[in-house]
Amino acid sequence: MKPLQRWLTALLLVTLAVVIAYQWLDRPIALFVHQELPHQARSAVEPLTHIPDPLIPAAVIVFVVLGLWGLAGRALAPLPATMVLCSLSVTMVQAFKNQLKLVFGRTWPETWINNNPSFIRDGVYGFHWFHGGGGYESFPSGHMAATCAVLSVLWICYPRLKSLYLLAGLAVAVGLIGANFHFLSDVIAGAFVGVTTGWITTVLFDRLSPRNAGRR
Repeated sequence: MKPLQRWLTALLLVTLAVVIAYQWLDRPIALFVHQELPHQARSAVEPLTHIPDPLIPAAVIVFVVLGLWGLAGRALAPLPATMVLCSLSVTMVQAFKNQLKLVFGRTWPETWINNNPSFIRDGVYGFHWFHGGGGYESFPSGHMAATCAVLSVLWICYPRLKSLYLLAGLAVAVGLIGANFHFLSDVIAGAFVGVTTGWITTVLFDRLSPRNAGRR
């Protein structure tokens, strides 16, 4: 199966998973977390949501430092080159997910931002297309997208550590859902957006590299 066919198949499966989660899983899970999980449990998983926080500033630093290294005429070894790909991927996914959040306009599970309407407090649930505003940016999860934008690049470049990447992605997902920061479908969609961005970034780099010049 060609890469585009694989991506389209994944898109179909993810869309199905999001629809199922939206219809039958998101609200029960959010209610369970809010009503049944003790505050201590939610506080325990909340730090997991901060794993992606350093990714954006780190991406900027890596891009500038290694960019200057390149301007100095130095070649990049495989690991620094992978770091550049990670920085490009996580930077692009920020722009990508921001546009998607605007398009879908989904409210959050709980009230976090400027007294925003939410499912738990107000019973507000669903998509408000092109609404805009911080209270309508739950879908897709930006934290999950940023995490998977990096992990997917590492998965492709250093596949021997796949188990570690899966654990890191799962930890962020557990934190986001367990702290009621996001619905399950938000996390699924965010993971897909991140993986897509990382995959495209590595494919473009490979297609633009000198060894593939003859293929273009």
